[in-house]
Amino acid sequence: MKRSRLPIGIFDSGVGGLTVLKALRNRLPRADILYFGDTAHVPYGSKSKEAVTRYALAISRFLIGRGVKFLVVACNTASALALPTLRRTLGVAVVGVIRPGVRAAVQATRSGRLAVIATEATVASHAYRREIRRSNPRLRAIETACPLFVPLVEEGWWSHPVTGMVARRYLRPVCRHGTDTLILGCTHYPFLRPALQRVMGPKVRLIDSAEETAREVSSRLRLSGLLPDAGRGRTEFFASDGPERFLALARKFLGKPIEEVTIRRVD
Repeated sequence: MKRSRLPIGIFDSGVGGLTVLKALRNRLPRADILYFGDTAHVPYGSKSKEAVTRYALAISRFLIGRGVKFLVVACNTASALALPTLRRTLGVAVVGVIRPGVRAAVQATRSGRLAVIATEATVASHAYRREIRRSNPRLRAIETACPLFVPLVEEGWWSHPVTGMVARRYLRPVCRHGTDTLILGCTHYPFLRPALQRVMGPKVRLIDSAEETAREVSSRLRLSGLLPDAGRGRTEFFASDGPERFLALARKFLGKPIEEVTIRRVD
């Protein structure tokens, strides 16, 4: 098989990476994609760096064993904690979601005041702060942990009143900062976009790293001659636990039938 026709691998701690899958599918309709949701260990945001790196390596090696030509770490926590190890260890190109999101935010801000909402582990790593300073040292940025957002998304409470209450509580420091650009520093958070936008108001731009990551993946595949020139655009789903819940949420978000998800344990 031509290397350009090999599948793209995407993984996340759960359903959050479906935002990246959807954006990538819109750009590359012919590409075959393997998606892995590590539902047995969600959320990654409360796990140690060692645990997240172990899970990320195991999933990546599984996907590479299935023949992927390119790997997308569609999880901000794994991008913050495990990306250097994955790039050093694996034999395929690996893209994370932090740098693409920061690039879009830096271009979007007018006031120079950015805010990042993310998991506890991502905030503690200061990966976003470092990337923002690298891009433009003059920008002012705050990072706020929102640990309940991922469980709310995985529960399917995307528009539940409780979600709105939690969002108002978490976003208070962001509103006080006077930001004009808010980075959704977890791929689960776009599921909550309407609730977040209501709290922040219409003048604050929300940056979804999924679109920017899909753009970067498409560009890198094109530059390396790996864009698929044919194919049926198949998507194969894997999860490490709870296939019924994963299928229900995936069908709801993607808006189309998904026949099955294969269970693959990860330790």
